[in-house]
Amino acid sequence: MCSGNFAKCLGITLLPLAIICVICNIMLFFPGGKVADESSDITEEVFYFGGILGSGVVMIFPALVFLGLKNNDCCGCCGNESCGKRFAMFSSILFAAVGAVGASYSVIVSCLAINHGPKCFTTVEQVNASYPFADGNYLSNRTLWSECTGPGDIITWHLTLFCILLATGLVQIGLCAFQVINGLIGTICGDCCGCCGSS
Repeated sequence: MCSGNFAKCLGITLLPLAIICVICNIMLFFPGGKVADESSDITEEVFYFGGILGSGVVMIFPALVFLGLKNNDCCGCCGNESCGKRFAMFSSILFAAVGAVGASYSVIVSCLAINHGPKCFTTVEQVNASYPFADGNYLSNRTLWSECTGPGDIITWHLTLFCILLATGLVQIGLCAFQVINGLIGTICGDCCGCCGSS
């Protein structure tokens, strides 16, 4: 497969993943699927915008660059027809690195949020939401979940959405790593499809 075509496939894959991350992060602003009375009732890590910025907006730029590589004009650069395509493949490495950094940020935020646990109303504190768990102890001991009385099924909501962000971020990192390798091959060897779509 040509390096430009492969990059386009990666771009097509990254776009829906970025949209999923943005949607998950937005849904986290509604703890347990309910509108929070105060912003202080929302888990702190949601405001780090790991899904919206890291795996969302930042990932859009590499995805669009990868999509454009196949159609990039490569005719003419100091008399060398493949020079433009090689430069485009090299620049895709830089965008892939930016995408990997953004996805890594989302993964780190998700790991912290999963370990920290959700902010919820407890049997002791019904007015202000608090963090009843410590160091991820609720992950291995499901009986602790009864300490959270709301809003809604907050623990399942919290874990599901942050796990989706975590898994999606890891996939994005992997895809960006593939593009770094693909970009290096395209930079060194050129696009096997030749210049401007000709074989």
